[in-house]
Amino acid sequence: MGRAEARKAQQQRGARRAPRGRVKGKGGTSGGKPTGIRRFFTWRKVLGTFFGMVLLGMAALVGLYFYVEPPDPNAEALTQNNVYKLSDGTVMARVGTTNRQIVSIDKIPADVQTAFIAIENKSFYSDRGVDLKGIARGVFNTVTGKGKAGGSTITQQYVKNFYLTQDQTATRKLKELIISLKVDQQMEKPQILAGYLNTNFYGRNAYGIQAAAQAYYGVDADKLTLEQGAYLAAVLQAPSQYDWATAGPNGKELVMIRFNGVLDNMVEMGKLDPAKRKEMKFQEPIKPKAPSGMEGQKGYLIQAADEELKRQTGMSDGQLKAGGWEITLSIDPKKQAALEKAVQDELESKLDRKGRPVDAAVQAGATSVDPKTGAIVAMYGGTGQSEQWASNALRKDFQPGSTFKPIVLASAMEGKASTQDGKPITPNTLYDGTSKRPVVGSDIPFNPQNQDDRDYGDPMMTVQSATNSSVNSVYAQMIVDVGPKNVKKTALQLGMVDRDGWPEDKPAMSLGTMSADTLEMAGVYATFDNHGKKVTPSIIKSAKHADREFKPVRAVGDTAISRRTADTVTKVLTGVVEDGSGKAVKSSAYEAAGKTGTTEKNVAAWFTGFTPELVTVVAMFGDEPGTHTQTSLTGTAGGGRAGGSSFPAAIWKQYTLDALQGGKTGSFDLDEADMGKVQSSSPSSTPSTTPSQSASSQPPSNTPSNTPSRTPSRTPSSTPSTTPSTTPSTTPTPTKSASGKPTPPNLPEP
Repeated sequence: MGRAEARKAQQQRGARRAPRGRVKGKGGTSGGKPTGIRRFFTWRKVLGTFFGMVLLGMAALVGLYFYVEPPDPNAEALTQNNVYKLSDGTVMARVGTTNRQIVSIDKIPADVQTAFIAIENKSFYSDRGVDLKGIARGVFNTVTGKGKAGGSTITQQYVKNFYLTQDQTATRKLKELIISLKVDQQMEKPQILAGYLNTNFYGRNAYGIQAAAQAYYGVDADKLTLEQGAYLAAVLQAPSQYDWATAGPNGKELVMIRFNGVLDNMVEMGKLDPAKRKEMKFQEPIKPKAPSGMEGQKGYLIQAADEELKRQTGMSDGQLKAGGWEITLSIDPKKQAALEKAVQDELESKLDRKGRPVDAAVQAGATSVDPKTGAIVAMYGGTGQSEQWASNALRKDFQPGSTFKPIVLASAMEGKASTQDGKPITPNTLYDGTSKRPVVGSDIPFNPQNQDDRDYGDPMMTVQSATNSSVNSVYAQMIVDVGPKNVKKTALQLGMVDRDGWPEDKPAMSLGTMSADTLEMAGVYATFDNHGKKVTPSIIKSAKHADREFKPVRAVGDTAISRRTADTVTKVLTGVVEDGSGKAVKSSAYEAAGKTGTTEKNVAAWFTGFTPELVTVVAMFGDEPGTHTQTSLTGTAGGGRAGGSSFPAAIWKQYTLDALQGGKTGSFDLDEADMGKVQSSSPSSTPSTTPSQSASSQPPSNTPSNTPSRTPSRTPSSTPSTTPSTTPSTTPTPTKSASGKPTPPNLPEP
């Protein structure tokens, strides 16, 4: 056989062998050709399809560029009023958005212009109106959960504010991109920048940089310093959160990060000398002024309604302030007038704000809620927004103190917790009331001092008696028995908010060392009053807008805690009013339950109480004018320590009597309350310390005394009992001392 024939035979044998690593069949190959689904998805076809779609997209964008023309200014740029009504339909206020004065770019200092560019769009003078890298970064941030920031140039933001709407839709965003490209071609950069600075919302009802300069620094825009301009550029991202006058610690930290970012970016851009940068300091804005027509409580009520509407709808400040809303509040005009009068009669009329420094620092806030509906029927925010811009009813920088203690008891009842010796925790459970007693069972040592370092029960007392006298040592041990994490869980179920600084694992939590406002505490106690159904107080009865529909969230929700738990806590709190620290509010006109509270160093005092028809929280804060430093209330109106049983209780009582006047008052339905088995304890004649009373600590002359007048037969006459009828008489509990001694750190008084 010749060579040619041998080669031919070898080729035939190779052809009969299957290619290595290939398998015939579905999705495989036959004779080296793609088969199955691979026939449709080859690399060549995939790439061809991709580039084809890119070309089509580019063609579509080019078509849109020539088709879309900048529209007329949007309706929001023309602005409307928001109308606010009371629950009876009476118009309370009409709030417009016309606080705007257009200024030309030459009236805005060049370095202030650069400040906005530095933080918002460093490539402003070189880009074509859009920033594709920024858009991609914004999309990536959104997809990865890093927020919605990033992506929009100054031109895009101007187009959105002036021509379009704030809607977060793909169609609106596409229009924004196309119009921004056109605007960049048709307008000079300084014109675009001027439009941007004049259309933005800066907070404090200020639209445009001229109104903002006046609102925050009391000067015209052409007089702004770079430091002032840097703050305005920083506050623009979140005006309500970053306003220095109302911002919490987190808001102030965030706005300072942006403020410093403005100046550092200017250095990076070569627009600010590094040495000068080091010398520059933050300039704190002036105190906000109430808008015209917002005198008295109107501004505070509108503030609360706006915050709730934004929270429920996700609207921005700008969208809401653009107007067009008709908002009806749940505020009852008669109850609102009664609350304002009670604060005036029982607090303001007794203060000398100009002649007594401690009085100048006194602030009051209150929220009153219908527990059956969750409607806020009255609210007190302060003396007026011209003096106190932020509503005291909504401020979250003070602790609730001993008004938190009922939540500890609720958690114990709900979780069926037991003491260290295995006994179930109920209102009749016995605890050691010795002051400075170290808690048992905690990894974190804690030995709180009772008010005036008083020992109670010699040493055993019931939970009911401990609640009446707000005994710190008892509740410190109880929270260890229940578990601080379990108590926090219950608090959140009841409506409290988990904020920075909540001492989750510490027994000191029992003394109310987290922050809270009157609104959320009203919700907690309304949930007790409503037999465990969660109440989230709401100030909006209805809200209408021509272009959108709003349905308020249900104020009364599902069960937060069992009825057994809620009714038991309520029954215990009736004892506080009947025979304990809340006796100042006792009246034959209604049946009431409540709890007093005073915080560390007497910087805040609370009375949180309720009847079957009404839940009201009254709080008093020490807030140094100008600095917002928390300061002691001791010495208010020339008296001694101002606790929850003094001014707050007096305000609560007068308001409740007036608010319920003419209405049918009912009784608590507490059939499911479980007070627990009565436990025996060796009787004691007196507690180990019996401090004498001091006149300096008594409430004002027209405030009922919180010293019980009844003395059980087994208790010596020198030591009045604060033990209600549900508590065994063998457990004497002395009254709250009035010695006037300062409260130890972190240890609230009753």
